[in-house]
Amino acid sequence: MLSHAPNLDEQIKNWQFIEVWIDPILFPPRMLMLVGDQDGCCCIYDPANQYKLIFKSLTYDEANSWLLEDEYERFDGRFLGDQPDS
Repeated sequence: MLSHAPNLDEQIKNWQFIEVWIDPILFPPRMLMLVGDQDGCCCIYDPANQYKLIFKSLTYDEANSWLLEDEYERFDGRFLGDQPDS
């Protein structure tokens, strides 16, 4: 199970990567989760609000720009999904 949020597993079952973004100006920092799927679509979820979907885009660049506009910063690192065996 990916999370404790209802229906989140079904929404992002084909995820390829997850990035954590924070707003460093707030304390404690507000955290958002960017999830990219295998088709290139990206969704941004708010873990503090039962993983509510707050933004959806067809590209990573669009989601990235949305986060940067609100002055979020990407936390170093990325969580990768299982890669199929070659």
